[in-house]
Amino acid sequence: MPYFSIIVINWNGLHFLETCLTALERQSFRDFETILVDNGSSDGSAEYVRAHFPQVKVLALLDNLGFSGGNIAGWEQARGEWIVLLNNDTEAHPGWLEALAHAAREFPAAGSLASKMLLFGERDRIDNCGFALTPAGVTIDLGRGERDGVPWQAARPVFGACGGAAAYRRSLLEEIGFLDPDFFMTYEDVDLSFRAQLAGHGCMFVPEAIVYHHYRATMTNYPARQAFYSQRNIEFVYIKNLPLGMLLTSLPQRMLYEVGAAVYFFRQGAGRAFAKAKFAALCSLPILLGKRKVVQARRKISSAQLRALTDHAWLGARMRKVFAARRRTAQPALSSPTHQ
Repeated sequence: MPYFSIIVINWNGLHFLETCLTALERQSFRDFETILVDNGSSDGSAEYVRAHFPQVKVLALLDNLGFSGGNIAGWEQARGEWIVLLNNDTEAHPGWLEALAHAAREFPAAGSLASKMLLFGERDRIDNCGFALTPAGVTIDLGRGERDGVPWQAARPVFGACGGAAAYRRSLLEEIGFLDPDFFMTYEDVDLSFRAQLAGHGCMFVPEAIVYHHYRATMTNYPARQAFYSQRNIEFVYIKNLPLGMLLTSLPQRMLYEVGAAVYFFRQGAGRAFAKAKFAALCSLPILLGKRKVVQARRKISSAQLRALTDHAWLGARMRKVFAARRRTAQPALSSPTHQ
């Protein structure tokens, strides 16, 4: 049994694969397997990997099952003690897995580990160092846009790990379940981290576990699609996971966030996708309430403990983002092909 099972999801990302998979070949820590899940690509990705990276297990799906569905397919084939999710548009530092393995031993109570994701083209600037959660159920990407420096050089607890470069203990996933396939793409990692925290399993940020990432290299090509899934799925997270008391007390903040989000997406020209997302979330309410019952039944921490894990200094940054938004000149249709 390998220590790590690395699952790489690919959808028409042939141009990323040589860099991504070569970086895995160069890892100093060698006890791992790599599973490439191809989400019905039409660019020859699966054939390329079989020919040039024969050590990689290729799971070629007939259809695009999204980030959630693709990773679930990979999880069903994975044998590792830790399950590692890695975006195809990344280049892992040679010491990435070794740093994760060291952290797994150093923090035995952690259910998951967050990598330090740096921008591919600006390697001293942060993409993501995990994320925080606000009392309104909104996430904040830690370090986004900052220069890498002293504040990001020490391990620390975070609410969750970005699914672009995250590691999860098998025992955690067997207890709480893996990704929710209904999310398809975006916020599935937030939902998983939320369920883990509610069940009493923390997440540690590992500063030495460095991955370089092309930030939203594919999703920016489909902004309406990204707006739909992000704004639908954030409601999925909120309804499934936030305890009732926090749902009620955070309602004013939540409404303020929704108004700000509406302004932001309408300014970007994605207002129609935003409205469709909220309607889709409303239609999914019966299913979500059933899932909520299961999640809350597994909860091991109190609402007070959850509040202590949240970040309250978020509203100003969100409002600045709203007012800085500019309308896009062109929007692909909502039916455009989807990124995993």
